[in-house]
Amino acid sequence: MNRRSFFQSVAAAGLLSQADAQETGRKTRLYRMDYFYYRQGDQGTRINEFLTSQMPLFTKHIHTLGVFAGVLTQHVQTTLVLSGFSSFEHMTTAARTIEGDSGYQKAHEEFERGSEPPYDTAERQLLAATDFSPEIVVPAEKPKSPRYFELRIYHAPTQRQLHLVHERFAGPEIKIFHRSGVHPIFYADTIIGRELPNLTYMIPFASLADRETAWDKFGADPEWVKVRAESVAKGGQIVNYNNITMYRATAFSPIQ
Repeated sequence: MNRRSFFQSVAAAGLLSQADAQETGRKTRLYRMDYFYYRQGDQGTRINEFLTSQMPLFTKHIHTLGVFAGVLTQHVQTTLVLSGFSSFEHMTTAARTIEGDSGYQKAHEEFERGSEPPYDTAERQLLAATDFSPEIVVPAEKPKSPRYFELRIYHAPTQRQLHLVHERFAGPEIKIFHRSGVHPIFYADTIIGRELPNLTYMIPFASLADRETAWDKFGADPEWVKVRAESVAKGGQIVNYNNITMYRATAFSPIQ
């Protein structure tokens, strides 16, 4: 991604339109995940200061927004920005509006000044919400401490098997999740990104102990054991491997 701007739009055609979003009645149809990798030193502080200063502008034009700091990731010095949009047009319009704001331009110029760059590298992924994905709801009351967010990416060998992953989630798996204490805030398929095809979802937990308790309960659920066995019998190993990383919401993140 061009370091010139946090919100330079992806050049892509034929993605979800505003009409698509209206037809399905869904508020959020696209998610953009921006990863910023920085070194030890003051880069992380500079990123947080910049994002904090521009948060009123961002939230005005992006209806779903979360900022997370890496806890257990391949590159610990990572900031993840999750943005939700109703359509590709919404995403591109928001980017143009934000980048055209004089306050943003001034802040971004200051952000890039210094003896070292504001971050070392960046990565962007674009995802489409699944039909069974919920809308992200910001808690009415801010948690006493920022929650942990587990990001899971399930890689399927083929599109056919990814479809079977969808069937399993939309069927019994989500119900078992919920009674186990696992409540993902979204499910989405990666459109542009690495290691396709895959299903990505994110789960908040109040603490790491709560996370461990929930997953232990899920893994021991008799219905899950049965469902998984039936899934393998039908489609083989429909998930050939998964990536699991942990983040924590920043103090200024709208999603807490």
